[in-house]
Amino acid sequence: MPYFVYLIISINDRNCISYVGYTSNLTKRINEHNSSKGAKFTRGRKWKLAYSKIYKSKSIAMSEEYKLKKNIKLRNKIKLKFIK
Repeated sequence: MPYFVYLIISINDRNCISYVGYTSNLTKRINEHNSSKGAKFTRGRKWKLAYSKIYKSKSIAMSEEYKLKKNIKLRNKIKLKFIK
């Protein structure tokens, strides 16, 4: 079963925040975040998909999710590309 690592962003007047996660159903997961049924951090905001990548297994996706969460420079680079 394929898994996705994704980065979503929420933009408001003051700033742009991001959230990184993994899932087997990307569309359903984004809808959960936007309907306040996703992670607690994402509740009450409108999210847009800025980045996603598919992996063959859950363990690989979890490993890559961890790397993306810790790589602030890459996250900021993705956010800047999305905003422009």
